[in-house]
Amino acid sequence: MTILGLHHITLGCSDARQTVAFYTQVLGLRFVKKTVNFDDPGTYHLYFGDELGRPGTAITFFEWPGVPRGYPGIGGTHHFALRTPGYDTLLQWKRRLTDLGLHVDGPLDRHYFTSIYFNDPDGAIIEIATDGPGWAVDEAPEALGQAFREPPPQMVINNRDEARIKAVTWPEPVPAITPAMALQHGMHHITAIGTDIQRTHAFFADLLGMRRVKMTNNFDDPNSAHWYWGVDDGRPGTLITYFERAPSRRRARMGVGQTHHFALAVPDEETQLIWRERILRAGIPVSPVMDRIYFKSIYTRDPDGHIVELATVGPGFAIDEDPAALGQTLRLPPWLEQHRVQIEATLQPIA
Repeated sequence: MTILGLHHITLGCSDARQTVAFYTQVLGLRFVKKTVNFDDPGTYHLYFGDELGRPGTAITFFEWPGVPRGYPGIGGTHHFALRTPGYDTLLQWKRRLTDLGLHVDGPLDRHYFTSIYFNDPDGAIIEIATDGPGWAVDEAPEALGQAFREPPPQMVINNRDEARIKAVTWPEPVPAITPAMALQHGMHHITAIGTDIQRTHAFFADLLGMRRVKMTNNFDDPNSAHWYWGVDDGRPGTLITYFERAPSRRRARMGVGQTHHFALAVPDEETQLIWRERILRAGIPVSPVMDRIYFKSIYTRDPDGHIVELATVGPGFAIDEDPAALGQTLRLPPWLEQHRVQIEATLQPIA
């Protein structure tokens, strides 16, 4: 019984049409499902991902018009990272995004990968990270995560050279997303914030069985621990990472641009029920199984209150639409179909 990796991340957005335009036209993700928040059916729930929205590629949004902007903090997510294969495609993304008028930080050397950072229209921090060189650059594969690894001092110094970093980009404009650049491999990792890294480790490693693959410090804040957990050898797409911050630091505020929850993937409903019983036996509250049509879900919280979901890999987004037509029509669960006219009247059309 193991966690398979990341399933999806869900954030708040202020304008569904703006979000669709950004994630499809700027980042090139596919709009795979237009539905509503099953718990608040007067608002959209939008899904983006690869051609089928497979687990690990799904980025989803609740539309919250008029809700104030949220911000990262304890009990919340700091950012999520998408995968790109290597340094050249990373620089191509930097050039594309800056030419479109976005502010981009990086490329920054994270020792185990290289990445850039920018914000979506609601302020959510997005990272694009290379797949390598990987966790074994400073530890043997069989010993990953067993000893503290200090960030290389010269790398930390280089990452503070803002003028040099700003000048590093792709030499030519990148008006279109090439096949090599396409962000179709999904997420690289999700990074959240907690107050006690050992307690967080007990949750993800001891309870959920994920492998700690790196103990280091936040490269931009050397006084803050930064630990990584993943599946097997910590391959991209399975990684959860946490910054440790003092309990006196501010808590996350839910709102647009901030994560509502993130989900880990489990293979099937039977395994999900076993996980539910295990979490309950640990004395941690967990929801009943919720039918999300495209997967089944249970919800719990990490030690600092961040909502963590365990979601099944299936049946998937093609259960109620032809794969070629995903995201083109508003899909409702059977129990809301009788209210379709009223629901559609509350939602702004999305082309």
